[in-house]
Amino acid sequence: MHATQYDIPSELLAGRVILVTGATQGIGRAVALGAARHGATVVLLARNIKRLEAVYDEIVSAGSPEPAAIPLDLLTASDEDFNAVAFKIHQELGRLDGIVHCASHFYALSPLRDQGIEEWMNQFRINTVAPAALTRACLPLLAQSPDASVLAVGESHGLHPGPYWGGFAVSHAGLPHWVKMAASEWDVCPNLRINLLVPGPVQSPQRTRTHPGEAKTEVPPTDSVVPAFLYWLGPQSRGQSGQIIELNPQR
Repeated sequence: MHATQYDIPSELLAGRVILVTGATQGIGRAVALGAARHGATVVLLARNIKRLEAVYDEIVSAGSPEPAAIPLDLLTASDEDFNAVAFKIHQELGRLDGIVHCASHFYALSPLRDQGIEEWMNQFRINTVAPAALTRACLPLLAQSPDASVLAVGESHGLHPGPYWGGFAVSHAGLPHWVKMAASEWDVCPNLRINLLVPGPVQSPQRTRTHPGEAKTEVPPTDSVVPAFLYWLGPQSRGQSGQIIELNPQR
């Protein structure tokens, strides 16, 4: 289904608590604002405190439910840090109904021969390991929700390999396997679901870096994919798990 073909009620996420990583820019910011507009209490997670405060203030100014903000650098986060995030959400909000893993780490397009170990390890740390580790830490909270949805945000080149994408693409290639394994393990829990959403090309800081000469009018705006995220977070997608959803074709 195309990103714009979702019918989203205005109070779709009312009463729900949704954790969004990478919530201060690009798709993460757009999803956080969209979820808040549709009634969710959003937990904003990112490493830059000033940007966290800016998104926090924007949500409050719009009259949406007051969010929570958690500064965390996923590159250095440990199991203890992820457990602390889950504990803080439980302590302050008492529930968790969804996670959107928007945080992503990208260096630059380059041939494989130029990509060192540290570059690969850092991209795997944020793009592959962090979503699994944070979800594991939050799983007891999610299991208590009557309807919990986890969304991993994929990348087109993780599904369709191409030259020069290197460790970034390979790190994202692990997400479909994790999503399908988790969905299979959770199939005894009808209140839990997990899916992979691949937005495709949209206007974002990363797109600007990978396609510096591209006019913004050549790709959809970031907000165009938000309805799809809301659908897969909300009750309309209940019972659908282990899916890989590509919103826009690869360019």
